[in-house]
Amino acid sequence: MKKVMLICSAGMSTSLLVSKMQKEAEARGLDFEIWAVGTAGFKKEMSKPDVILLGPQVRFMKAEVTDLANGKPVDVIDTMAYGRVDGASVLNQVLKLLGQ
Repeated sequence: MKKVMLICSAGMSTSLLVSKMQKEAEARGLDFEIWAVGTAGFKKEMSKPDVILLGPQVRFMKAEVTDLANGKPVDVIDTMAYGRVDGASVLNQVLKLLGQ
């Protein structure tokens, strides 16, 4: 199972994106756990994910998150994909970061 953590301002605006990504992963037969956290609580979750994505609104945190990620892939969600709540595109981004 691959674990993907999304970080956004409050962890709530990405909940619909999480749902769409999870459905897309299931449709593709991929075993993924995907969840969202807010900027206030992401540090205590850092040991869990294999990949970390940041919402476009918190892209300024990328350097800080990368420093805390211990080599795990970190990226900012594509703004268009985020705005369209395009779970398939964001899942493709995750797969690319995982080298799959």
